[in-house]
This record gives sequence, structure tokens and C-alpha cells, in this order.
Amino acid sequence: MFNLAQSLSFLDSPSINWKLIVASLTVGQYLFENYLSSRQYAVLKRKSPPASIKAEVDQETFDKSQAYSRSKAKFGIFSSTFGLVQNLAILNWDLLPCLWDHSGKLMAKCSFLLPKFMGGVITHSLFFFSTFSIISTVLSLPLSYYSNFVLEEKYGFNKQTVGLWLSDTAKGIALSVTLGSPVIAGFLKIIDYFGQSFIFYTMGFVLVVQLVAMTIFPTLIQPLFNKFTPLEDGELKTAIEELAVKQEFPLTKLYVIDGSKRSSHSNAYFTGLPWSKQIVLFDTLIEHSTIPETVAVLGHEIGHWKLNHLPKMLLFAQSQLFLMFSMFAAFVKNNSLYTSFGFSTQPVIIGFILFNDVFQPVDAVFQFAMNLLSRKHEYEADEYAKGCGYGPDLSTSLLKMFSENLSTMDADWLYSSYHHSHPILPERLSALGYVSEKKLGKEIKIKPEKED
Repeated sequence: MFNLAQSLSFLDSPSINWKLIVASLTVGQYLFENYLSSRQYAVLKRKSPPASIKAEVDQETFDKSQAYSRSKAKFGIFSSTFGLVQNLAILNWDLLPCLWDHSGKLMAKCSFLLPKFMGGVITHSLFFFSTFSIISTVLSLPLSYYSNFVLEEKYGFNKQTVGLWLSDTAKGIALSVTLGSPVIAGFLKIIDYFGQSFIFYTMGFVLVVQLVAMTIFPTLIQPLFNKFTPLEDGELKTAIEELAVKQEFPLTKLYVIDGSKRSSHSNAYFTGLPWSKQIVLFDTLIEHSTIPETVAVLGHEIGHWKLNHLPKMLLFAQSQLFLMFSMFAAFVKNNSLYTSFGFSTQPVIIGFILFNDVFQPVDAVFQFAMNLLSRKHEYEADEYAKGCGYGPDLSTSLLKMFSENLSTMDADWLYSSYHHSHPILPERLSALGYVSEKKLGKEIKIKPEKED
């Protein structure tokens, strides 16, 4: 049987400068993604909507959408540059071994609080992970603040207060450490126990974690950030329940989430186990859409369920994990990799972090493929909703959501292939066979803004 780890054993050579390779790959990814952004930015400077939506979207809405997208693109370039500087600083000044040593000292100071079975390299790794997560979050705070309170505020989307933002950040750190630590501990224990045979065990472990996360997210995690209210009795609830019965969708709960507390963007989704589903509607979606349009959006979401898109995406993700873990098996004990970055020992968590930098080119190919599959599923779900008689209402709902959210309405094909998991508005309307009856953009109330 072909063993990828053995075929890559030549990579464990003292002559290989892994620090230079990782730095080159990091800069290469930065240049590639910013090249894509430059292509997209040229599209975002266009003055007229695509011909296929020119009759539907008024010029003012399109101009604001373009300006908002340009602002996000420039912010994205700045953010990626900030991230590049951070990564190169970590490489140049050997900050990873420094942080590893300091987290070990912190563990030693806290040893009197730890159970007797804790104190080895896995516990050390958890202290490293927690410290790294906190530092990363703190360093990202200025960017997060600007994104919410400058960029989103400028275009009228931000609804949260500074206090709420800080509370969300603290909760995020706590959840990352609380829920992430046992997952990382399990991952490291599997590799420690099974050695080079860890690949399929870690794949199974990650799959279980994904399924558990999908189960507990709507009931235990999301309520920490948002208020869930049962949808009131009325025409909308009746229409949704009739849709669920007609499509044999196992609807058990129907909630409205207070998305407007943080943003005026709108959305809808369903979660839960295969035999028990919950539909969650953003209050902003209900506010901006008619009952038939809201039902049409849920018809699209049920299409994903009917066509088994989630299992297909999970299967694709498993294939990605298989390749990633197969390659990682060649790096987990790669002495030259650790020594290049100043490590005298071989902590698996460090090896995995460094390996992910090496894996960047392969991961980029998977991102192209994942987005291609995701867009295919979106078209299929749209077609399913259309087949159920929701084509016109779904089209008008998409027009309203794209206009209200100032979503990108035009895109460079290469940028879209790499970044977009959903087709853009003209592509979806064309596939739905939408025929314009009136210009919807003029109905959208958007606060006037200065030209970007």
C-alpha cells in the first residue's frame, strides 16, 4: 500500500532550511491573495451594474454596494498585511519556542491547581494553545474594532455597542479555551497513542467533533450571544410549518434571533440532528421580506437538506483531512523542521502549526474545489426551491437581501472562484430564470454616504 509519509521522508534533512521555505510560502500566499484582490478591486470600480441586473438594481444602490465592497477590500488588504508582518516576526525572532518555554513556566506555576494526571507534554500544549489564543485575540482587537465601529458603522450596518463587542470577545476567548482544550488534548493523545497509524483515528475524531459541534451550537453556544424567541403564531409561522410538512422536513422548533442587536445584515439557517431540525430566522430578514419571500428562502435551505448537501460537504472535508493528515505523518517527527525553528524537542502541536504553513499551497487548491462544490450546491438548492414554486419569490428575496446588505453584485471570475462559496446575484438570478417586473432597488432605504 502506498505510504505518503514514507515517500516524503527525504524532507527530514538537515540541509533543508524550513524557516526560509515557510517564509517563502507565507509571502507567496500573501502575494497571490492580494493579486486576486487587485483583480476584484478593478471590478469594484465599475460604474454600471451587470447587464443582467441593470433593470432590477437602481444606480444609487449599486454605487453604495461598490463603495462598501471597495472599503472591505482595502481593509482586507491591510488586515492581510498586518497578518504577514506578524507571521514574519514570529519566524524571524523565534517567538514560537519563546512562547512554548513561557507556557511551560506558566504550567509549572499552576501545577498545584492541576489534577495529578496532568503535567506532561499534552498539558504543556494546552497552556501553549490558551496563551497563543489570548495573544492572537488581543492583537486582532484593533482590526476588529475598526471593522465594526468604523467600516460597518459608516455603511449603517453596525448595531452593537463597545460593551457588547468586548463581552463577545471575552466569551469567544473563554469558549475557545474551554471547548478547544479537550479537542486538542484528544487530538494529541490519539497521535501519541497510535503513532504513525493515527491518520484514520484522527479523521474519525474530527468528524465526531464536527457533528457534536453542529448539535450543541444552536442550544448551548449561540444563546450565549443572541436571544432566541419562538416565532409568534401567525401567517408566517403557519406558512413555514405547512412548507415543512409538505417537504417532510422534521421541524421541531422555529426561532427568531435578534440579529439586529449587532448588525442590520439578514440571514436564515437550520440546525440540529437529522431527525430533529430547528429553523432560525434573523429578525432583520422578517422585517425586510414578505411572507412568501421568507418562505422561499427557507425552501432554498430545505433544498440543501433534501439534496444531502451537508453529508457531501462533510465527505469532501474528510478527503481533505485524509490528505492533510497523511502529509502531516511525514512531518510530525521531522527533526529538521523543529530544529529550523529553534526547538530541541518535538511537540506535536508545534509540528502541526508549522506543517499548516507548509500545507498552504495544497490547502489553496482545496479551497478552490470546496467553493466550486459549494456554489454547485447553491444552484441546486435554488433550483429545488424553484421546482417547489418559489422561483419568483426567491428571486425577489435575493434582490432585497443583496441590496439591503450591499453585497457584491459583480466579481472577477478568478477572485470569485477562490473566495466565494455562493454565486453572486446576477448568476443566481440568471439560473433561476428571473424576469424583471419592477426595479426593486428603489424600495431599499439606505442612508446616503460619501463616495469612497
